[in-house]
Amino acid sequence: MIEDKKLYLFEKAGVPKAVASMAIPTMISSLVMVIYNLADTYFVGMLNNPVENAAVTLSAPVLLAFNAINNLFGIGTSSMMSRALGRKEYDTVRRASSFGFYCTVFLSFLFSMIYLAARNPLLALLGTDADTLGATAEYMKWTVAYGAMPAILNVVMAYMVRSEGSTVHASIGTMSGCVLNIVLDPIFILPQGLNMGAAGAGFATFLSNCAACLYFFGLLYVRRGKTYVCVDIRMFRMTKDIVKEICGVGVPASIQNLLNVVGMTVLNNFTASYGSAAVAAMGIAQKIDMVPMYVALGVSQGIMPLVSYNYASNNRRRMKQTVVFSAKITVGVLGLIVVCFFVGADFFMGMFIQNEEIIGYGTRFLRGLCLALPFLNMDFLAVGVFQAVGMGKKAFVFAILRKIVMEIPAIYVLNRMLPLYGMAYAQFATEVILAAVAVMTLRRMFGEKAGT
Repeated sequence: MIEDKKLYLFEKAGVPKAVASMAIPTMISSLVMVIYNLADTYFVGMLNNPVENAAVTLSAPVLLAFNAINNLFGIGTSSMMSRALGRKEYDTVRRASSFGFYCTVFLSFLFSMIYLAARNPLLALLGTDADTLGATAEYMKWTVAYGAMPAILNVVMAYMVRSEGSTVHASIGTMSGCVLNIVLDPIFILPQGLNMGAAGAGFATFLSNCAACLYFFGLLYVRRGKTYVCVDIRMFRMTKDIVKEICGVGVPASIQNLLNVVGMTVLNNFTASYGSAAVAAMGIAQKIDMVPMYVALGVSQGIMPLVSYNYASNNRRRMKQTVVFSAKITVGVLGLIVVCFFVGADFFMGMFIQNEEIIGYGTRFLRGLCLALPFLNMDFLAVGVFQAVGMGKKAFVFAILRKIVMEIPAIYVLNRMLPLYGMAYAQFATEVILAAVAVMTLRRMFGEKAGT
């Protein structure tokens, strides 16, 4: 059963309170996830070895590819669950969650097997060379070969727990793994500990994701009878309606992520031609930029259950108020962060490495990357709304526009115009246009659905 306080949150609580209750735990969880990614960069950076830093950067596209499965069965399943809750179809919620869980287990295992079978050509595709190959392979042994399943499964389970309003438990589960990772990183990475370098960062990540999975399994056991999140194999159904609803949202979200992987791989390959110091600098700048980016992503994901529930229960006015309030808050906050990053880029880079060449590269990279943040936020909100209400095709169109039509060509053109540094402005050029499209699309959608 859904608790009365969760029904009140979905249906009657003031919009600022409802958004805060749903979005803040998710946002904090997202921030902690970024911090734990930054922990890898920070502690590996303490080695002052560009090769070890480059190994973490070059592995990033494959780790980002995990989100293809996260989005397929995390976003797809949670969207279906929240909409079914809004329609009071509780058996559908259980069947959807069981389907999402077991499909995640299978595909994450398959991901690891494919990586092991195609490891050498994949490492070459990522941009490794004779210097970075060994460290990159060791890092990916723990994070991908052994670690794909726990890394993916804990994220999908957090989505499913969040879909019925349990945002605090979803965030605690995610954060438990992140905090453990931060604790373990210096032990495994640094010379004062086990001196494993980038491989130690991967091992710490693997153990931490296993711990997060254990939290969610324990939560479901303790809350049995009080939750609709179901991992009972007997509830698994591959029926047409479940597959269609989950894949209708999840497949476009998954493809969107795969396009992000393609974009990052293209960017890393362009950067790799300038040497390992440039690759390390781009990786650090990207991770610093991810902190506010994940704030925006956390808000858009946090409000998805509210949007889904009110869309399914035909309360379109409340749905619109939720999105508009979230946009006003996040755009203002991100605007302030852009100013801080632009002015203090060298300071933020210096927090992670004491190499003047890398700091010099990264300062200019970070100034270009951060300009996209307020515009990227509107893109996230629009895509989040489309996913929440089951409009996967609209989300897919945005993904194609973002990476294939605009950002990847912009990387090429801007690198020709301003070698190396121009690439950092490709996302900004893309997101300015997409933000305008997002605002117009949402205005039209709310005008049609909310009667405004």
